Formats: sequence, structure tokens, C-alpha cells
Amino acid sequence: MKKLHTFSIAERSQAGLLKELFEREGINCLIRNDQLFSAMGEIPFLECYPELWVVDNEVYPRAKLLLDNWLKEDNVDGADWTCPNCGEILEGQFGACWKCGTSRDW
Repeated sequence: MKKLHTFSIAERSQAGLLKELFEREGINCLIRNDQLFSAMGEIPFLECYPELWVVDNEVYPRAKLLLDNWLKEDNVDGADWTCPNCGEILEGQFGACWKCGTSRDW
């Protein structure tokens, strides 16, 4: 078993989202320290951060690649873009046109 990523307390929901994403991809993983935020102050705050762990070491490289791609997509430039299909101008955080459904061409 290997630790894949440590999240801040504010990123607890991301940890759960990624766990579900990995499990859909057939990667068995677990979240440690998920409920320790309530003990902050009693124990060191760094010990309370949620951690995503991959159970099978053999799939760790694949999980790391998926995580890196997900984190990269999460930090995508927020520049507006124009839908190539209908010409609608959309904000940068949207990956598809809300008007016609065409996917953004990254």
C-alpha cells in the first residue's frame, strides 16, 4: 500500500471524489484520516489531513498518472473560449458548451 496524495482539510471532498474516480477505473484505494479534522488541536494538524492511499502497489504508477492529469485539469487557465459549433462565448472553467453540448477543444 502506498500513499498517493495528501489533501488539506478544505480539500476533503476532493479526496472522496478522487477515490470514487479511481474505483471506477478499477484502482482499489482508501482515504485515511478522513474524520480526524474534528480532533484538530488535540493532535498535530498535519496528522489530520486526509490522505489517499492506493492498496495495490502495482497500479500505483497508473493512479499517479490519473491524479497528475486530474490536478492539471483542475488548474486549467480560466480564459474565456468560443464554441466552434455555435459561436457561444463561454467562461474558461466550462469543458463543454452549455448551449449545444460541444466539448471544449483543449
